[in-house]
Amino acid sequence: MNVFGIAGHSGMGKTTLLERLIPLLTARGRVVSLVKHSHKVIEVDRPGKDSYRLREAGCQEVLLLGEGRWALMHELRGAEEPPLPYLLGRLQHCDLVLIEGFKQGDFPKLEVWRPSQGREMLWPNWPGIAAIASDAPRPAQVPSTLPWLDLHDAAALADFVLAHARPAAA
Repeated sequence: MNVFGIAGHSGMGKTTLLERLIPLLTARGRVVSLVKHSHKVIEVDRPGKDSYRLREAGCQEVLLLGEGRWALMHELRGAEEPPLPYLLGRLQHCDLVLIEGFKQGDFPKLEVWRPSQGREMLWPNWPGIAAIASDAPRPAQVPSTLPWLDLHDAAALADFVLAHARPAAA
């Protein structure tokens, strides 16, 4: 499995970009999965549902199987977040794993940057930024050696992802 990251501050359009990239990548015959890290408390289950109630009762893991999908929820219960290689090892076989929100990690990342959002670029402080996708011209401080891509050209971005994804580190 190959991996490639999508990075950027909140509100930059990472999810919107992923929604445009994934169909292009799957249309090219790739099986694509996603690992997303959030710094917020997430709830994938709703209060009142059986799986929620049993998880809240103390289960470490709840596997829910329903028509059309299944989900495995694992409670950390104060334990440290597992490292990315551990999480990647939990995925079924796929050709490409898109990774969103992991600052650390030895994998290439595409930074989504829209200056209209008033945030600084993550580059050069985040490791692995392989290119920047933006809706604005390249600022003078960004070297010409760092690829600068049009945020609205999903086909070119998909090409870049496929060309630069690399095998997941063990």
